[in-house]
Formats: sequence, C-alpha cells, structure tokens
Amino acid sequence: MISHIDASPRTLGSLPAVGPLSFGLWRYTNTDVAAAQGVLEAALDAGMNLIDNADVYGFDWGGTGFGQVEEILGTVLAAAPTLRDRMVLASKGGIMPPLPYDSSPAYLRSACEASLTRMGIDVIDLYQIHRPDMYAHPADVASALSELRDAGKIREVGISNHTPAQVVALQAHLDFPIVANQPEFSASHLEPLRDGTLDQCMQLDITPLAWSPLAGGSLATGDGVKPELLAVLDQLAERESVERGHIAMAFVLAHPSKPIAIVGSQNLDRLAASVTALDVQLDRSDVYAIVQASEGMPLP
Repeated sequence: MISHIDASPRTLGSLPAVGPLSFGLWRYTNTDVAAAQGVLEAALDAGMNLIDNADVYGFDWGGTGFGQVEEILGTVLAAAPTLRDRMVLASKGGIMPPLPYDSSPAYLRSACEASLTRMGIDVIDLYQIHRPDMYAHPADVASALSELRDAGKIREVGISNHTPAQVVALQAHLDFPIVANQPEFSASHLEPLRDGTLDQCMQLDITPLAWSPLAGGSLATGDGVKPELLAVLDQLAERESVERGHIAMAFVLAHPSKPIAIVGSQNLDRLAASVTALDVQLDRSDVYAIVQASEGMPLP
C-alpha cells in the first residue's frame, strides 16, 4: 500500500516549520489560567506548534465576547512566557459583528493593534483576513497589510474563506506572497477540491489550513453524516485499527497540497491521540472511496 499521508513539516513563508496538525483556539474559552495553560502545552507537546487564533474567537462556542480568546492566550503567555518561543502564532481580523465584515485600512490597522495588545505580544507571526469584505478594494486591503508588515507588527500574511479569484485580486496588489489560505475542508465538505482552492494553493505555493476537518466533530460522532460516508470511514478505521475521526483527519492530510489540519478539541487525551492520524495508511482507492461516498455518487 502506498500511503498518501505526508506527515512532514509544513512551510509558511519565512516562518519556522510547523507540524501538519495545528491547534485551533475557537473553543479555548476556559478562564482558569492553569487549565488553559495545560491544554496549550498538551497541543504543543503533540507537535501542534501552529496556534490558530482570531479576534472574533470567544464571540461564540461558550465565550463571553469578541476578543476573549486572544485575552485568555495573553494571560497564559504572561504566566508562562517561554511558551511563545515554542509556537508559530496566527491570528485573524476582518470580522466585525454585527456588521459583519470590515477590511478597510483603518479597521485592519486598529484590529491588529488590538490583537497584539490582548495577546501581550509584539508581533503576530501569521496575520490573516478572516473573511473577504466584498466592499473593500483589494488594493486598500493590501496597503494595510503591507503597512503592518513593514512596521514589524506581522511577519507573514494569509487569508481565510476566500475564493481563488479573491486571492488573485489581493495578491495582485501585494509585493510579497500570501502564504496561507484557510478554507473549510473535510470529508463532508469537499468544496476546496472542486472550486479551485487547493489547485491554486499548489500553483502559488500557498499552504492550506483546513478548518473543521472533522466537520465540527460530526465525522467523529456520526451525527448528521451520510450513512454511506460513515460506512466507508468505519471500514477504513477498522482496517487501520484507529478511530473514525483519525481516518477523517488523514483524508484531509492526504491531499498533495500538503494541508495543515486544525484541531479544535480542548480534551487533553483527544489532543494527544490526534497524532494517530499521521500514521494512517490511505491509498488512492481509499481517498476516492471517501469522495464518492461523500458526494453520494460515483465519479465519471
């Protein structure tokens, strides 16, 4: 069997290499500093050195409001400052509830400064536009990002939930490359395979950061998932002697664009077990079986 799982380190421009699994903080809402530190350390110990944050994290998922998760991370880093050296820290801006989007230069500058303050840091390693602002000219967005980069506030730039055309439009006004694109991608959500997102990542050497690789946990629990897809995942899980969620995670990692799968669990045991996905063996027939079961029809 030829494995399609590439567990090698990923690159994000000039940043230190990161693992194929990232720790996502959208559920990182525990205000107990010791507990929050323990979860972060467990993720780092498991090789998840890319930490995915955003200013809007904390607005839902049990949080108390906009910016809360950045504040919690800032509190943890203040208590254990050496943890900052173990991570590549990403954050995002551009969502402004209830507007909902604002990527104007003035807002992006203020949002980045606010994120730096909340996290108690001097520079964000990877700063991403969280969702495209359809009423912002890409030249203006690029100008704000360039200014932040030149000022040493951010090191590299990425985008999230952008179409390939929106990526091209923004990149045309930047004199440095976009290094990451963060789409939703899972065995239940195959749009990046079909809409050109992953093809563009390979074309432009952009690293995909797959959010919700377990479809909000449903691919692990089975809730609301097509029975045909569950059957294929379970068959492969039995063959590989792993859990269904590990097969789903491995499916995301199997794509040749070398995605990074963002893990959102706050459970210490599940974080440690997530690396099991890196040892799964999937061949071409396996990944196409998953695709066809997900889409509910055979490929032509």
